[in-house]
Amino acid sequence: MEILFWLSLFIVFYTFLGYGIVLYMLVRIRRIFKGKRLAPGLDQDFPTLTLVIAAYNEESIIEEKIANTLGLSYPAGKLKLIFVTDGSSDRTPDLVAQYPQIKLMHTPVRSGKILAMHRAMDEVDTEVVVFTDANTFLNKDALVLIARHYADPKTGAVSGEKRVMQDALSDATAGEGFYWKYESTLKKWDSELYSVVGAAGELFSVRRSLYRSVEPDTILDDFMISMYIAEKGYRIVYEPDAYASELSSENIREELKRKVRIAAGGIQSILRLKKLMNPFHDPLLSFQYLSHRVLRWTVTPFLMILALVLNVVIVVQSGGVIYQLLLAGQAIFYGAALAGWLLERRKVKVKALFVPYYFCMMNYAVLAGIRRYIKGSQSAAWEKAKRKSA
Repeated sequence: MEILFWLSLFIVFYTFLGYGIVLYMLVRIRRIFKGKRLAPGLDQDFPTLTLVIAAYNEESIIEEKIANTLGLSYPAGKLKLIFVTDGSSDRTPDLVAQYPQIKLMHTPVRSGKILAMHRAMDEVDTEVVVFTDANTFLNKDALVLIARHYADPKTGAVSGEKRVMQDALSDATAGEGFYWKYESTLKKWDSELYSVVGAAGELFSVRRSLYRSVEPDTILDDFMISMYIAEKGYRIVYEPDAYASELSSENIREELKRKVRIAAGGIQSILRLKKLMNPFHDPLLSFQYLSHRVLRWTVTPFLMILALVLNVVIVVQSGGVIYQLLLAGQAIFYGAALAGWLLERRKVKVKALFVPYYFCMMNYAVLAGIRRYIKGSQSAAWEKAKRKSA
């Protein structure tokens, strides 16, 4: 029982903190022998590039998105813009149509984001394609900062950074911003060591020649598209200076809905990316994939519960100062999360409780996502989470 407890506790620790420590050490070792990876310069002949934006019923924000898009820097004559508004029943297509420099693709039938992206890709004839969401805003130099990495022929995809904007009076969704800051740090180290493990849909790009259409029922299309490229032996590079900014989820319920969908998609992705589970195929990528994704999306949430239950049983049966201290630590942490949940329901904002509350919500979402995927009740249709107003 004690062995199982320590094993469970170790895996939980490794998943959320240990991997970051190991990753940092490996990056430092790599720098000693090979030096720090340096991004290619901006004084180069940039590739031709198409920016694809899928927008569904975004009339409240689409003009702001268009203005942001038209203000992006890229060499003249090398940039094309495509907005796909399939299924939109509001004024989104009409507003986009007012800009002749943008190619509008629209059908009245809503067939989902994935099929909309596939339609857009049929029109893309540039060397690189960049995908971004309609409700995110890019910094002015995002495209050139991303495109410069394609000077390296081993780069197959480049992911930008997601930045969650918080106001001074944030509620428990502030944990989302904290989570993404930590994730950004891990992605920087992943990229420097070898490759990022999947790209985020808010801002990512691929070589057109390497793009592979994903199945229509794919839940995490951005993750799968990028990881299919990684399977072929190409790197996914992380470019934190190219970023997409968006507001946090409207409330914790909207964030939970998003996390459950991601968790269901994570299980689907693991089942479809079997080659990456084989360490003989690409040892370093498999190590990163298992450590950064698979553990989070599979056993770790269950082991958190098991570690707590076993800790209680061990203390009741045999005591022990170490086990009592560990149980007290778990009780304090989960108590803080429970307090955060209760205060959230009463609209009381205590920032010290945001992190444990958000952390527990994330792991609950994994359990709910696994259940939803097994039941077959998770639709691949893109249902965006409601965001706070600017």
